[in-house]
Amino acid sequence: MRLRKLLLPIVAAFTMSAAGAALAQGTADTYPARPVTVVAAIAAGGPIDLEARLYTPRISQLLGQSFVIDFKPGAAGTIGSGYVAKSRPDGYTLLVTSAGFTVFPAFYKDLPFDVVKDFAPISAMSERTSVLQVPVSFPARTFAEYIAYARANPGRINYGTTGTGSITHLAGAWLHGVTNSSVTFIPFKGTGPLLLELVAGRVDVASGTLIVALPLIKTGKVRPLAILNDKRARLLPDVPTVAEQGIPGYNYSNWVGFLAPGGTPAVIVNKLGDGFARVAKIPEVIAALEADGSTAVGSSPAQFRQQIATETARWQKIVDDNKITLQE
Repeated sequence: MRLRKLLLPIVAAFTMSAAGAALAQGTADTYPARPVTVVAAIAAGGPIDLEARLYTPRISQLLGQSFVIDFKPGAAGTIGSGYVAKSRPDGYTLLVTSAGFTVFPAFYKDLPFDVVKDFAPISAMSERTSVLQVPVSFPARTFAEYIAYARANPGRINYGTTGTGSITHLAGAWLHGVTNSSVTFIPFKGTGPLLLELVAGRVDVASGTLIVALPLIKTGKVRPLAILNDKRARLLPDVPTVAEQGIPGYNYSNWVGFLAPGGTPAVIVNKLGDGFARVAKIPEVIAALEADGSTAVGSSPAQFRQQIATETARWQKIVDDNKITLQE
């Protein structure tokens, strides 16, 4: 009798564990059993939308259910992100977003969600190549000359960004922080107006995605100084990276990736992660991204979680160190 009493809790625990494992396996086997909503926290037509439309038909084909994009723009992307954070964690509501997602905590202290704790990262699908560029009239012809000029003329260089607190602003602040140089950041309402001023020489320097910068570079309207990613660009192979030019560890990369609400079962997250990783290896996907100046990634959920945590901490430090506020 005493032995039976001792064994009962052990048997019960084993039974519950086995039942939980069976339920989890059943979830993995049957998921998805209905269409999946992919929330885009931006308006239709932008780079995130275009990439999502590249991936969703293929993940639908792999997993046997429709993945439907639902646009919920507003408040710099926090509305759509918050919607997903509060959604049922069952794998049927996902978020497609970009690197700007990791900037939210640095500026929005009253966020109704935590970008690390309230989401289950699935996969970073791509990395966009960014290039530092100057007008052809700018006196510096190389990255080293540019940094030397910035150090010799603190605050005199006008560095154009796509808005105060934008990812391009923070990437520029990071670059000049690690090179002990200073510039004056000039915010613009979008890439179009910024590039017009850059080509005209009224802005001295700006960073931009390769797909946008390449036509201006090829026609001699701007001069590329460095690739901001840690690898050279296939479409611009002769331009070295910042890291290659004496700034080790600098690697600014904008990305597009997918996340689920926090608490989504690991078996579902891993099944989605495996599926999206397979999509990132499809030759047509790789070719489409390369033509757009991007690189296919397809990281694992664990890798993507670490990336988000690292970038969130980095941007917070840069914002604090530079005392950047959205009221500037």
